[in-house]
Amino acid sequence: MSRSTAEIVREYGPFSGANSVHGVTYDGQNVWFAAGDKLNAFDPASGKTVRSIDVAALAGTAFDGQHLFQLAEDRIQKIDPKTGRVLATIPAPGGGGDSGLTWAEGTLWVGQYRDRKIHQIDPQTGAILRTIESNRFVTGVTWIDGELWHGTWEGDESDLRRVDPRTGEVLERLEMPPGVSVSGLESDGGDQFFCGGGSSGKVRTVRRPKRGSTTGSGSEIPGDSKSK
Repeated sequence: MSRSTAEIVREYGPFSGANSVHGVTYDGQNVWFAAGDKLNAFDPASGKTVRSIDVAALAGTAFDGQHLFQLAEDRIQKIDPKTGRVLATIPAPGGGGDSGLTWAEGTLWVGQYRDRKIHQIDPQTGAILRTIESNRFVTGVTWIDGELWHGTWEGDESDLRRVDPRTGEVLERLEMPPGVSVSGLESDGGDQFFCGGGSSGKVRTVRRPKRGSTTGSGSEIPGDSKSK
């Protein structure tokens, strides 16, 4: 297993009216984060807030290329980012113990905080398709270049972990400084992660370690038979 100190590239926030940052996602232009009773979007170039949607937003956030998905206690809401309307709702697999949320290859991936698991679920029904075990509390979840990463947060310690999507084995760890938490996680599709900072009210970017060569497109899952 590779182990190194996380390189924090930039910090955004705290943001006006947002005491905490929970889930984080990226729509290719703006970063969205869950702030309790709102979903806020900011421009990562300027750091300025550009949108806000009134919706329950206490945990993970995802974007499928068209819609936002937001964990709200025991359910996942599908939201039109243009209008802010909730279009559909499915049950969350953890029944309220859910944390991170991401979209990859036509399915949702949901982190389970205290259960230390990641579920792949059907976005139409919420049915669990696959479960990956972790050995730490799971916060944010993201896929990039066929790699599955998740955040951890236990006590004063947080890190980003790349895990084998078949076995859950930890392949790589990026350790955050003491007291710097990771509540949400999303790749920018390139060489950086956006990390929610919990009660700090901040979003941080962390550099993703360089690879010798890329292994595919942004969310391609090894061994997954689903086409894009």
